[in-house]
Amino acid sequence: QALFQCDHVQYTLVPVSGWQELETAFLEHKDQFKYFVLINCGANVDLLEILQPEEDTFFFICDSHRPINVVNVYNDTQIKLLVKQDDDLDVPAYDDIFRDEEDEEEDSENESDGSEPSEKRRRFEENVIERTMKRRQRREWEARRQEILFDYEQYEYHGTSSAMVMFDLAWVMSKDLNDMLWWAIVGLTDQWVQDKITQMKYVTDIGILQRHVSRHNHRNEDEENSLSIDCMRIAFEYDLRLALYQHWSLYESLCNTSYTSASLKLWSVQGQKRLQEFLADMGLPLKQVKQKFNSMDMSLKENLREMIEESANKFGMKDLRVQTFSIHFGFKNKFSASDIVYATASLMENIEKEGPETTNFIKALDSLSRGNLDKLHQGLDLAKKQLRAIQQTVASCICTNLVISQGPFLYCSLMEGTPDVKLFSKPVSLCLLSKYLLKSFVCSTKNKRCKLLPLVMTAPMDVEQGTVIMVGIPPETESSDKKNFFGRAFEKAADSTNSRTLHNHFDMSIIELKTEDRSKFLDALISLLS
Repeated sequence: QALFQCDHVQYTLVPVSGWQELETAFLEHKDQFKYFVLINCGANVDLLEILQPEEDTFFFICDSHRPINVVNVYNDTQIKLLVKQDDDLDVPAYDDIFRDEEDEEEDSENESDGSEPSEKRRRFEENVIERTMKRRQRREWEARRQEILFDYEQYEYHGTSSAMVMFDLAWVMSKDLNDMLWWAIVGLTDQWVQDKITQMKYVTDIGILQRHVSRHNHRNEDEENSLSIDCMRIAFEYDLRLALYQHWSLYESLCNTSYTSASLKLWSVQGQKRLQEFLADMGLPLKQVKQKFNSMDMSLKENLREMIEESANKFGMKDLRVQTFSIHFGFKNKFSASDIVYATASLMENIEKEGPETTNFIKALDSLSRGNLDKLHQGLDLAKKQLRAIQQTVASCICTNLVISQGPFLYCSLMEGTPDVKLFSKPVSLCLLSKYLLKSFVCSTKNKRCKLLPLVMTAPMDVEQGTVIMVGIPPETESSDKKNFFGRAFEKAADSTNSRTLHNHFDMSIIELKTEDRSKFLDALISLLS
């Protein structure tokens, strides 16, 4: 938006949550507009087939969903992909998947009648052999093409965050501002919070952004050039991997962060004891830990990070320190990038109805601009509610053994009437819940095989229509490449059982399903993946 405003370009903004809304929005606007910019949607399907646009319509796609559909990659005219040059796409070669329809028409036999019958027969036999060879080659090529495409499209994963790609674009055009840089940081942190990218990718991208941060936020320390206190400053720092702890109490944050609660197994009595031991080891009085972080004693806060890290190492939490950025507005407002991510995600999926669907999107968008701190604080409150709900649900799922091993994957289903179940009918909340649950389950189970399994989770979506929302997530292992094979598996299982499913989400691994078709769908999925 900032880039359009720089150039005084008029545009219309339409938030869409799935393929159906994208099609509807396109049909509504296709007569007035010729250029469409798709952000975080559209790369992983054959767009021209879905939308059937006119010849003079152009699409610019900036989307982190991978793999990118091959038709979009090789379409030179109507589809322009915005991708970073060093992104490794592994797209199959053009000749392996497309071939020009050769003139398969057999050459009509136009021999002169004067030739010998034996000559005719020989030529006819040669033709037959040649045609058979051509057909065989074509069949072999088709089979190879299927194989190549299957290998390419089998796993779903995420590339560089779209926010970073957009910032790169602004930088190349010399229009990059500090605000844009901050949005790029939030985009990257979102991928990390939602566990969409590997640790390696995160650290590499943080390094790229760090160079920009020092370029933008560098001021000489002498009196004349120092920044006025109202300005916005971005700083790189090593922070604690504790959710929202600067806006919460340290105790609440330790209890509701998936990393610490899974490591300490806080759903058990034993785990609660370990938490007390952990706090005692740091020498922090309970009274201090349970009050708001802002109100803690300054003397304790000064070297709090070092104290926590030291004790965390003793308790087996070696990755409590994480590279991130923070932002200061003026004197008292300081936020870390993950605070913003939690707040905007909660505003996006707020379940309290206030007007049309798009209101939430507009609110979340507003919370990103620095004039709207009240919206941001509202988002932070919602995020705390959401994290508490996730943690309680995880605890109850583990204590009541709701996570069942189905053979090739683990399965957990939330029943109607569970507390906060409405919250988990939304895709991002459900994905966060399933990732937290899988982490905690891996820490709690003694079964070695179960530690390596992916998880499929369902929650009630719409009780009146009798639908559930189902999500599949990859296994929780150190070396996991975050690639997800459930998208293709869900499609196949639905086809083979004629289940009534809706593959409407931009993430292929999230689907909607009729409740009564659930058991046959799961059976098909088990036999597919076994």
